[in-house]
Amino acid sequence: MTTPNDATTERLLLGVSVCIFRADEVLLIERGKAPGIGLWAPVGGGIEPGETAEAAALREVAEEVAVEIALIGRVGTREIVPEVVSDTGPQRILLEVFAARWLAGEPTAGSDARAARFVPLDRLAALPAMPGVVPWIMAARRLFDGVGR
Repeated sequence: MTTPNDATTERLLLGVSVCIFRADEVLLIERGKAPGIGLWAPVGGGIEPGETAEAAALREVAEEVAVEIALIGRVGTREIVPEVVSDTGPQRILLEVFAARWLAGEPTAGSDARAARFVPLDRLAALPAMPGVVPWIMAARRLFDGVGR
C-alpha cells in the first residue's frame, strides 16, 4: 500500500492555459511564480477541486489579467514535466489548452503575473517564452481562425 509521501506516488497538477487573441495579437503574461519565473506564457493556472476546465480558464483570466473573453474551444492537453521536482511540487502538469477571443478590457497583471500585454504574433520569437509554448499558441490560433472570427 502506498501513502501520499511514498516516492512511488506521482504528484500531478491539473491546470489550464488560455491563448487569448485580439486581432493579430495574443495576450501573454510574464510569470511571477515558478515554474518559469520571468518567462512569457499564456494565462493559466490550476484547476480547483470540483471545478471544470472551462470554469478554471475563466477564473484564471479574471484573476491574472482582468479582461473579458469568450472561450472558442479546447485545443488539446499539454503535458509538462518540470525540470526541478521538489518534494512538494508536482512531478507532472497536465494543462487543458484553450483558444479564446478577447472581448473587452486592458490587461492588468495580477495574481501570478509580473506583467501582461498583447504581443503581435510575428514577435513571439523575440520573447523569452516558456519552453514549448509557441506551438500551442499557434495551434490555438488555427482554431481561433477557423471558428473564432
